Amino acid sequence: MVDEATQREAIRAAAEAVADRLEDEKTHLTDLDSAIGDADHGSNLARGFRAAADAVVDDDESTPQELVKTIGVTLISEVGGASGPLYGGSIMSASATLDDGLTAESSVAFAEAYLEKVKDRGDAQLGAKTMVDALTPAVHTFKKSIEVDELPPLTALAKATAAAERGVEYTVPLRAQKGRASFLGWRSVGHQDPGATSTWFIMQELLDVADDYLDGEVDVDASSPTIPEETPDEEES
Repeated sequence: MVDEATQREAIRAAAEAVADRLEDEKTHLTDLDSAIGDADHGSNLARGFRAAADAVVDDDESTPQELVKTIGVTLISEVGGASGPLYGGSIMSASATLDDGLTAESSVAFAEAYLEKVKDRGDAQLGAKTMVDALTPAVHTFKKSIEVDELPPLTALAKATAAAERGVEYTVPLRAQKGRASFLGWRSVGHQDPGATSTWFIMQELLDVADDYLDGEVDVDASSPTIPEETPDEEES
């Protein structure tokens, strides 16, 4: 993995790229949220991630772990509604896995910790029409690509991003079970979940930045080249 100074540079670049993308997608995310939510998802995330990017843009001293934690803390304070704890709190909590910096192993640990914290904070499971529906296949694909298929981190991230896109598509026919969207009952069916969508947008930007710093292939699909007899969690150490 790249040295610490380059890791800091990549984290700052990723924060800036995500902030720019969410600003560009603000209206689209708001439109999605207007159909089944409070119509504030786009504006809240755009404001929060811009503040997070600004908070780390000139930081050349903090460790990668500290930078990621700062991003999480800033999101908690700047993002309104449920998204602050979900995005910011989960990033802040998962940053504890990065004490040795950004490596393939710590990236998997971060992804798993982030997913579990999102599920815990949002009290949501797969199929509830939330961001978990994009995160779950993405994290599982990322973990398996690295730990079972032994792919380069960049290629694993590309597969995870493709899996997240499929997760977004999966939310459309679902009936919402959490948040304001759940009040609509069957009227929520047919609408794409805004949280899953913003998660996919964020992953796209992380992938784009990672492509500048890591070796590997980006033009891949979400399928795995091998089918193990056991899942990564069941393999003996």
